[in-house]
Amino acid sequence: MTIKRYGTGETGAGKQHLPFARAVEANGWLYVSGQVAMEAGEIVGGGIVAESRKAIENMIAILHEAGYGLEDVVRVGVWLDDPRDFWTFNGVYAQYFGANPPARACVQSRMMVDCKVEVDCVAYKAK
Repeated sequence: MTIKRYGTGETGAGKQHLPFARAVEANGWLYVSGQVAMEAGEIVGGGIVAESRKAIENMIAILHEAGYGLEDVVRVGVWLDDPRDFWTFNGVYAQYFGANPPARACVQSRMMVDCKVEVDCVAYKAK
């Protein structure tokens, strides 16, 4: 089995080394690490809608870098800081995943950085 890692050795907020890959691919499966609404080392402002869009777009950028698309996503994990943001997040999420959404889990969780949402995914593409 061949394993390919994307984005190792990168830094996060405060230029700290991140001890994980942005994504790992193995036998057609791509596991994308959790993405928040970070741009240039800072969380974008604008509330749950702006953060949801940016977190999903960061996830999509990693999918594309590895040669995958939203149509290849089979599962998404979502962590929300505030459960009252659930329906608003769903509205943004639906704009990206449309009529053929993947399986999904969504939980409330305190975040490791000052953000409102984090998303990760698993994608599959026959190689």
